[in-house]
Amino acid sequence: MAGDDDRLRCRLYLITPPDIGGDALTPFADSLANALDGGDVACLQLRLKDVDDDVILEAAGRLRPICHEKDVAFIMNDRADLAAKADCDGVHVGQTDTPYAEARELLGDDAIIGVTCHASTHLAMEAGDAGADYVAFGAFFDSTTKHRKHFAEPALLTQWQETMLVPCVAIGGITIKNCSSIVEAGADFVAVAAGVWTHPDGPGAAVKAYNEIFDEVAGDR
Repeated sequence: MAGDDDRLRCRLYLITPPDIGGDALTPFADSLANALDGGDVACLQLRLKDVDDDVILEAAGRLRPICHEKDVAFIMNDRADLAAKADCDGVHVGQTDTPYAEARELLGDDAIIGVTCHASTHLAMEAGDAGADYVAFGAFFDSTTKHRKHFAEPALLTQWQETMLVPCVAIGGITIKNCSSIVEAGADFVAVAAGVWTHPDGPGAAVKAYNEIFDEVAGDR
């Protein structure tokens, strides 16, 4: 998902809305295609909570090809077992989900495995030492998608970049209006859900706007 050359420019890490199962899947698939037409996207994380496994697998089967057509990695949230069943490119695990080592055993060496580390460099260093492909810090702002339990400051990203090579994802209420400070602080990836899917001009316009900010910040470095 990232290499040394990517450090100079932040990339977009999309997260699905929470209500795309069932009848909502087809219109969301159209929204996803529109978003990916808007510009560079590193990956899409399928995040569905409190639904049956069949719903998650159906969504994965529908959305993964759309991502792969645009060379966008498709990542499952929480469920390493379903990531393996759905032939995902990887999984994102929280501190109370499948342990990193177990997820790696299930998915193999080539899978992308990211770990939620809240606002803790200690947790992030543990994840990085274990072999995680990226660590996720947040939340940086209040979000309509997820209740904010942990509070991260942009300085955390700067500190991480100065000391570690493992890529970092910034998450939590990041919008077009407030993301510049997060990118400037050192985020390798910016995770966004509502900031793209609820954009008044459509998800494609949102992706384009985020990428313009990433380009601007990269040009200033």
